[in-house]
Amino acid sequence: MRRHIKHVTVLGSGVMGSGIACHFANIGVEVLMLDMVPRELTPQEQAKGLTLESKVVRNRTAQSHLDFALKSNPSPIYDKAFASRITVGNFDDDLDKIKNSDWVIEVIIERLDIKQSMFEKVDALRKPGTLVTSNTSGIPIHLMSEDRSEDFQKHFCGTHFFNPPRYLKLFEVIPGPKTEQSVLDFFMNYAGLFLGKTAVLCKDTPGFIGNRVGVYSMAKVMELTQELGLTIEEADTLTGSILGRPKTGTFKLGDLVGLDTAYNVTKGLQQNTTGDQMIQDLKESKFLEFLIENKFLGDKTKKGFYYKEVDKEGNTNRFALNLDTLEYRSMERAKVGAVEAAKQAGSTKNKLATLLKADGKHGDLIRKHFASLFAYVSQRVPEISDIFYPIDDAIRTGYAWKYGPFETWDYVGLAKGIELVESEGYVVAEWVKELAATGADSFYKVEGGKKLFYNQNSKQFEPIPGQDAFIILDNIRKTNEIWSNKEASIQDLGDGIINVEFRSKMNSLGGGVLQGINKGIELAEKDYRGLVIGNQADNFSVGANLAMIMMMAAEQDWWDLNMAIKMFQDTMMRVRYSDIPVVVAPHGMTLGGGCEMTMHADKVVAAAETYIGLVEVGVGLIPGGGGSKEFALRAAQNVIADDVKTNHLRDAFMNIAMAKVATSAYEAKNMGIIRNQDIIVVDKDRQIAEAKKHAIIMAEAGYTRPIKQKVKVLGREAQGMFYVGTDQLVAGRYASDHDRLIANKLGYVMTGGNLSEATEVSEQYLLDLEREVFLSLCGERKTLERIQHMLKTGKPLRN
Repeated sequence: MRRHIKHVTVLGSGVMGSGIACHFANIGVEVLMLDMVPRELTPQEQAKGLTLESKVVRNRTAQSHLDFALKSNPSPIYDKAFASRITVGNFDDDLDKIKNSDWVIEVIIERLDIKQSMFEKVDALRKPGTLVTSNTSGIPIHLMSEDRSEDFQKHFCGTHFFNPPRYLKLFEVIPGPKTEQSVLDFFMNYAGLFLGKTAVLCKDTPGFIGNRVGVYSMAKVMELTQELGLTIEEADTLTGSILGRPKTGTFKLGDLVGLDTAYNVTKGLQQNTTGDQMIQDLKESKFLEFLIENKFLGDKTKKGFYYKEVDKEGNTNRFALNLDTLEYRSMERAKVGAVEAAKQAGSTKNKLATLLKADGKHGDLIRKHFASLFAYVSQRVPEISDIFYPIDDAIRTGYAWKYGPFETWDYVGLAKGIELVESEGYVVAEWVKELAATGADSFYKVEGGKKLFYNQNSKQFEPIPGQDAFIILDNIRKTNEIWSNKEASIQDLGDGIINVEFRSKMNSLGGGVLQGINKGIELAEKDYRGLVIGNQADNFSVGANLAMIMMMAAEQDWWDLNMAIKMFQDTMMRVRYSDIPVVVAPHGMTLGGGCEMTMHADKVVAAAETYIGLVEVGVGLIPGGGGSKEFALRAAQNVIADDVKTNHLRDAFMNIAMAKVATSAYEAKNMGIIRNQDIIVVDKDRQIAEAKKHAIIMAEAGYTRPIKQKVKVLGREAQGMFYVGTDQLVAGRYASDHDRLIANKLGYVMTGGNLSEATEVSEQYLLDLEREVFLSLCGERKTLERIQHMLKTGKPLRN
């Protein structure tokens, strides 16, 4: 049976329910979201003369939760217009509408009796074959489907999203006792292809995989922090970004997820895993009990391990909890020498080695944390998963760790990890020792472009299933690299398509990257049939190398700076006007020059989570790599007969002048950065493969070099409109004098400079104007102050 999910019902509209509803709306599915009928009127409803029978009142719970979600930041939805795909209702009036649904997802209160009651009603109303799942994070799946019909039980299982559903990729699939294999196969495939998730098949054990391991790790770090006498700031510094984990570290993460949630899940695991000695050995946390008793539950109560307050002078003061005295004190910036040394160590392997060798209590925390973590995950196989790699998948995608526990162990070394575990008094599972006895020093290895894992059941390395749908650059880089320099690498993707990958710091665009792009086009034109520009780092590119621009401008090396900008412009135009199709695959932060490169591609295959825009105004500049030109060109192309000719140009101008960054690829489409013919993929892991596919399609369709275009610019008349607008912004104190200078120069470029009337000009004419203005702004003291401030703090300066 081939399933199509066209309509979903979400039962429960709280934070998770509304987030799940929004994410299905993101991918084009119609959603019905239901919740309780209110028992009393609000004062506002009474004032309007409404009654408890009014539809707006009866649907208020679901509607208010949806409204709150849509106002949240970060947003749960790609485009506010997608909210029209969500219909709200209530359990009393609308439950029978589940007969129209292909999938019913329960996201109500975590009480078994209430869930069982709801499923009894669902069973009576659903069509045979309708999928029914629970988003529970802790209640055993087998208990929820007891006494239900045979068809219900065959089509029922757990599907656990992690919060927030749009952003965290983990999707745990937990079979019930009678779930059909075809249903499980469907969810495992649908999660990646349509929801953009990493599906992990779990056993019906407490906490499943993600929370079982993640909560243990979190609770153990908190215990060790107090035991070793560290401050919470030190612990967060040691367990944050230096380990490839969220910069929140451990205690700030607790505040973020809710301390009551963390406390209750830990207690629940201890109650339900009596055979798990390491969970049972976790010590009572006096500081957590103190916070729970005082309802200091973290961010949702604005006070937890940390809090902040604004004093009478308007200054923000931050405080942190002393774990020994249970009193708040001024928050301190943690000075952890081990972390500073690790930052200079280079590779992930070297960073971990540096941290593990650190002296004193900081090194002790790292050693004891990893010893307990490695021991714990080794002992959970096969209890929570028959094989180990789903544990890495779950922690990486559910807790946003860059490396899962076993991947981290590989960086430490298998033998060294075993030695570490045993030196701290923990026990390593026998299957790990058996692996080490074979002479292997890792849980994973790469062969023939595929990642293999050690299967302790077959006692041999096997390919991780499902890799055929992806191109993973880490797996092919060694064997398929055909050219490289320090900032770029070119790999053969097969089928006549090659890929240019950036590897500069933060993927900034300097001379080495530009050399790589030009070399890629040269090689593709000579020996291949298409080019992809893509990478699998956290972000596609943060834009131009600001440090280089700052150095040249400070030294007034105008000739070299002019040539550097021209080289960037020429490279973008070569992306546009080459003899082979060029597909650009942006994702994550795609700023400044990264955005300009995207706008010059023959085709864009963007990840849905692409945060893209031209942000140069924030550092006192205008786009200098063709961005100003390209927006002017697109504005001119969008003008239709009898249109107000300045409307599209004004919108484009404002996007640049306000340094607007799209918060999704769909918003970028609304801004005119991504075009209707471009492709948006929800699963970033499939992006390079999808980009390759579209390069092949264009090549096989007989791709030819595009014809260079003329741009109709509007001249001084339109400039005047922009200048009046910027004067008003300054008068209203919405912009500084320097903001006005930048915006006026931007308007000068986008309207074609000193032209007395509307005129058709070449793209090169606009590029020359763009470069001239860029250079002039580099000579402004306030621009240099902005660049310097950005390099120092990572934040824009308004001066």
